[in-house]
Amino acid sequence: MKIWVDADACPVVVKEILFKAANRTKVLVTLVANRNVQTPPSAYIKMLQVAPGFDVADNEIVKRVSSGDLVITGDIPLAAEVIEKGGHALSPRGELYTTDSIKQRLNIRDFMDTMRASGVNTGGQPPLSQGDRQAFANHLDRFLTKNS
Repeated sequence: MKIWVDADACPVVVKEILFKAANRTKVLVTLVANRNVQTPPSAYIKMLQVAPGFDVADNEIVKRVSSGDLVITGDIPLAAEVIEKGGHALSPRGELYTTDSIKQRLNIRDFMDTMRASGVNTGGQPPLSQGDRQAFANHLDRFLTKNS
């Protein structure tokens, strides 16, 4: 099992949690981004820089993910593709997406896109809270305990 990180939008605090988990569990964590992301020296942490462009990092993750791998992403369409390939997806806010929940999240995302296209200001997500960080760390720990 490997962990893939959609690193362009991943909060620093989430990356730090992942770095500690990689070294503790000896599970390979690969950050995928279209810019260089600093990583600590470790045999279990890699950086994969891809070309700039819309969804280039997402497409690279989908191409490389295997059944049973975990992808860290807040990108709902990417999470859906990962689940379709037999992988698992966890948001930086600690939501472990499932086959059922991802369909609902895709519907909500599409609805919000329609609202924004019609000129409605839907705002953005609030900053990552301490509760979000804790939820992420807890879900990651449970996942790693069960699957590594």
